[in-house]
Amino acid sequence: MTDDALAGALALVDRALEAYASDPAAVATLRGYRARLQEPLRVALAGMVKAGKSTLLNAIIGEEIAPTDAGECTRVVTWYRYGHTPRVTLVPVAGEPRSLPVRRTDGRLALELGGTPPEEVARLVVDWPAAGLRALTLIDTPGIGSLSTEVSERSMRFLLPEDTPSEADAVVYLLRHLHATDLQFLESFRDTAAGRSGTVNSLAVLSRADEIGAGRIDALVSARTVADRYRRDGGLRALALAVVPVAGLLAQGARTLSQAEFAALSEVAGLDRDARERLLVSADRFVRADPALRTTPQARQSLLDRFGLFGIRLAAVLLRSGVTEPTPLAHELARRSGLDALLRLLGDQFTARAAELKARNAVLGVETLLRERPAPDSDAVAAVLERLTARAHGLAELRLLAALRTGTVALPRERAADAERLLGGEGVSAGQRLALPEDAPADAVGPAAREALQRWRRLAESPLADRATVEVCRVVIRSCEALLAERSAPLTPGLVLTGD
Repeated sequence: MTDDALAGALALVDRALEAYASDPAAVATLRGYRARLQEPLRVALAGMVKAGKSTLLNAIIGEEIAPTDAGECTRVVTWYRYGHTPRVTLVPVAGEPRSLPVRRTDGRLALELGGTPPEEVARLVVDWPAAGLRALTLIDTPGIGSLSTEVSERSMRFLLPEDTPSEADAVVYLLRHLHATDLQFLESFRDTAAGRSGTVNSLAVLSRADEIGAGRIDALVSARTVADRYRRDGGLRALALAVVPVAGLLAQGARTLSQAEFAALSEVAGLDRDARERLLVSADRFVRADPALRTTPQARQSLLDRFGLFGIRLAAVLLRSGVTEPTPLAHELARRSGLDALLRLLGDQFTARAAELKARNAVLGVETLLRERPAPDSDAVAAVLERLTARAHGLAELRLLAALRTGTVALPRERAADAERLLGGEGVSAGQRLALPEDAPADAVGPAAREALQRWRRLAESPLADRATVEVCRVVIRSCEALLAERSAPLTPGLVLTGD
């Protein structure tokens, strides 16, 4: 499903640049919006201290780039973006950006501030040739709720600036348990002043999910139950599109599994049952000197640091069940960690809607500028903005999806769920919108889309439908019509059709 949101947003910013040509500060802001529209989507990872943000970021990228210790670099906002050559740039609060040395320690990127106090650093920018950064720029933020007020405020200033849209197009919020502080942050991330909920650009991750089940082999089952309960929670449902459990440490270890680690895990799996259970009874016991094992205590400590007891236990089960090579083991560990589900969500909800999410932020920025600093030609800019928000169907979908999730628009439960799905609340592909099974044939889309279209047209034409319901129907009907148009569009030789 294609949309003109991005092109419309570029035209809006260009028209605003003309109107504010005599205002250098406004021009600089607008140029920033324009450049941002042409960059990959910006996704920030946020959460309380020790929520596992850097570990999860490494898992998403597939390399150990972000520092996961308590060093000074975890106290500053750090951007990770795609670059052909590794490079680290320090952007100070005052002064010119400067390059920092790119160093590896034990295979991991070692970030240092070069003597600059963290409070004087606006951000670090890491350019890295990782495929996972081609479509997304990931932003690691300091922990909210840190003992250091300045560290927490650094994150809040970045994610929730007072007079401009957030520099992040979307946020993945990590929580270990659902606390009032978590809800307060997500509530603040909503663009309530602009009447647009952040629901459409927020995902919640139940991080360190293996700890919920006390590291038992079935810990992720318990974590999924908790995530489902959070997902149904009225407060959180209005603030995030989904809640997914992820064992972050296991996910990172799976994505960066080495041959030496595979050999060490294989030795553990090869022990007889009693010996293996004694070894895995606790972390202290696992790293104790044992002449019966070839793997040294130091190597086992490294294994524990990388995978945790839960990951080691799970790997042993998989190896004993027939997995014999490092790559299949890594893939299965990543799947069972919950990472695959999170990556699908990032693709379905963020990457597939990148144009709309970026356009949405540009619209918010121009709206703020018109409201706070009107120019002589502001009316002309406002007219372009009004046409964009009226005609760009992708933006209309986001607005309505947010309204449904927050209860601003009231519909019967089943009808609201149907509308959310058709609007892309569970993913923007035709199959996801129409609730078709993954193995459904391509020719099943047309009949399902026609049935949905007729269903919503009947509701729109009902004499009992109020004005708000009719407005909902109009947006949903247009989504159904777009699905039908995609299925009936002729395939011209040499023409590539792309979807959301």
